[in-house]
Amino acid sequence: MNFIIYIIAYPIIWLISKMPFPLFYFMSDVFYFLLYTVVGYRKKAVRENIRLTMSELSDQEVKRVEKESFKHLCDIFLEMAKTLTISEEDLKKRFTFTNLDTVLEVEKQGKSILMFCAHYANWEWMIILDKYIKFQGYAVYKKINNPYFDGLFKKMRSRFDTILVEMKETIRVIRQNEVNKNHGIYAFISDQSPMISQANCWQDFMGIEVPVYTGGEALCKKFDMIPMYLKVEYVKRGHYQTTFVPLLKEGESSKDIPNYEITQRFLAEVEKQIRKAPEYYFWTHKRWKHRGHKPENIK
Repeated sequence: MNFIIYIIAYPIIWLISKMPFPLFYFMSDVFYFLLYTVVGYRKKAVRENIRLTMSELSDQEVKRVEKESFKHLCDIFLEMAKTLTISEEDLKKRFTFTNLDTVLEVEKQGKSILMFCAHYANWEWMIILDKYIKFQGYAVYKKINNPYFDGLFKKMRSRFDTILVEMKETIRVIRQNEVNKNHGIYAFISDQSPMISQANCWQDFMGIEVPVYTGGEALCKKFDMIPMYLKVEYVKRGHYQTTFVPLLKEGESSKDIPNYEITQRFLAEVEKQIRKAPEYYFWTHKRWKHRGHKPENIK
């Protein structure tokens, strides 16, 4: 069954990826109409998340953010498909970096970078970064249950030399690279909600205390890496610009920072972006579903 689903879906994904951009975004508008107006996919969850975290918004403003976020959601999924065939030249024009010198300076220091990322704007197109740096780029990901789609997404995300590392292999890969002095950049999507049973830290995010992933911070400390937040901003449809935001102050070392402080700084940066332009956040995630269920043994 997995293979049948794949062979039906693959030609559709390929055809979408080959569409010229005007037709491509027209198709996204069609998907938006179907997803939002006809199906109503997670509309209730999105509305509740926005109201919960941005109570200062009027009903009219909530509705606007809700609609715009669904339009952007459709763009993101189609842009993910576009990754299958988009050229290096096109992607470089559409996904730009404002301060690459920040990364190049760390390369000179001979230290690896732990790059914290969020479900904001377009996180998929960051794979073009490898075409600008000497470091090897690694993207940590969770394996997809369908092995055929898992292979497809690995192929798409590694087109521009990024190496995908399955989550459970992360420590082994980093340790081996650090022993061999093969420094790199490791990208983690770190704004999801872990299961309560796996959460050892709760922090304030958008005004609500939630469980947070701390694996990225733990790796930073263990291997003395430089933590940065990849701030991706929406410029116009199909165009994004990014900024590397250091999560250490001058003179600080990852090993010396109090536990969970790096994670807190990352979440603060994400929150600033969301409050500035909430329509580009991935509101369909049930990020705040565990609120009010913090175990008594967790500080």
